[in-house]
Amino acid sequence: MTLDRVLRRPAPRTLRGRLSLVALTTAALLMTVLTVAFNVVMDRHLQHQADDELRNRAAAVATTVDTSGSRVRVLETSNDGLLDANVWIYSGTRLLENPPSATVGSRLTLTADRLAAQRKPTCTTSHAHGRPVRLCSRPLTGRHATATVVTALDLGPYRSSAKTLLLASLMLDTVMLACTYVLTRLAVGRALRPVRTMTDQATQWSAVGSDERFGAAEHPAELARLGASLDALLDRIRTVLRHERQLTGELSHELRTPLTRIVIELDWWRSRSRSEAETRATHEVIAEATRSMRTICDTLLTDARDNALNPPTAPGTTDVVPVLDRMIQGLDTPGRVKAMVESEAEALQAGVAPALLERIVSPLLANAVRYARSTVTVSARRIHGAVRIDVVDDGPGVPEGFTCELFQPGRRADDGDGHDGAGLGLPLARRLARAVGGEVSHDPAHNPGARFTVSLPAG
Repeated sequence: MTLDRVLRRPAPRTLRGRLSLVALTTAALLMTVLTVAFNVVMDRHLQHQADDELRNRAAAVATTVDTSGSRVRVLETSNDGLLDANVWIYSGTRLLENPPSATVGSRLTLTADRLAAQRKPTCTTSHAHGRPVRLCSRPLTGRHATATVVTALDLGPYRSSAKTLLLASLMLDTVMLACTYVLTRLAVGRALRPVRTMTDQATQWSAVGSDERFGAAEHPAELARLGASLDALLDRIRTVLRHERQLTGELSHELRTPLTRIVIELDWWRSRSRSEAETRATHEVIAEATRSMRTICDTLLTDARDNALNPPTAPGTTDVVPVLDRMIQGLDTPGRVKAMVESEAEALQAGVAPALLERIVSPLLANAVRYARSTVTVSARRIHGAVRIDVVDDGPGVPEGFTCELFQPGRRADDGDGHDGAGLGLPLARRLARAVGGEVSHDPAHNPGARFTVSLPAG
């Protein structure tokens, strides 16, 4: 394997693996430095021990050397056995005694000659028969004569001890590195376990828009911050899902009426042969319903997009009365119901787009026509810088027990009243009105029938 391939080898993909690798590398560098330093110190310590041993031996041999006279003499004492233990005695530079194992001219003897010639305490290392030998000299000064004692010591046992210590330290380093890697993986895995649990919970909660949240209780500071971030993200996801469901329901509710008109017109046209005028009328109804569907989609999608970005505003102004007249004329009212528009002034403007005004008032008109006995009245007037539109019918009104649920999505007073409404029209009207700073409300005191009021900013 080339060096480039080794360098390009990818790092562990998991955070636990990366942290374990960092800890292992750091521990390896530290232990390498400590091992080198330890063995260097031990080598020096063993060498000092050897030097101390040689000096002690030289001091013992020095007691057998007499330098008080004009010549150096080696006395016969009980320490004569030391002369056989790698000891050289010199008178000046002349060799007097040497070990039986070291002949004149041997490598050790030559090294001892150089030490004696220096005439000062010194030590050096030489080799004999492939083994390291330590030699130290000790000068002896008398009145008329000078002698030098050189002692030697085999460093084999010391070097063996140093190698044993090195091997032991390497084995200890290996065990420590293995323990460091395993313990780091266990510790990091245990530390990351709450993060993995929180991730799994956030994935489950986000899929269903759950109300469950992590909170900051019983969590370390780091996990509390993570939990707060995940809670904020879950809130946004839940809001998006709620808006998506709301938009889907509103589109379904609003598109139901024009689709029904298209289906009815097509069924009527296909029931028998029609004249050219009748076919043209059918085409116009279908085209009008299609335009209404496009307007509905544009209005709701624009409102949803604006809600996602900023608090929505409706640009421009609208002449209220012409829009209301057009809506009344486009109503499919039963023959028994009469709808009319009442206004104090023709030039009455609201600060909303025409399509948005239609989407706000349309559910109110549809409900009024559905439940009215004979009359639906739509009145518009200006009040305190706002435009007020009242939609009044003479039907049975809103049941008293249902008033508090009137504007809740999906709620209907009577599911078996014979129409296919989904209970989304009034909540949609109120939401759109509030989006532009207006309001849709119900007057529970009005009797008989029902009265709904739309308040919008004046143009």
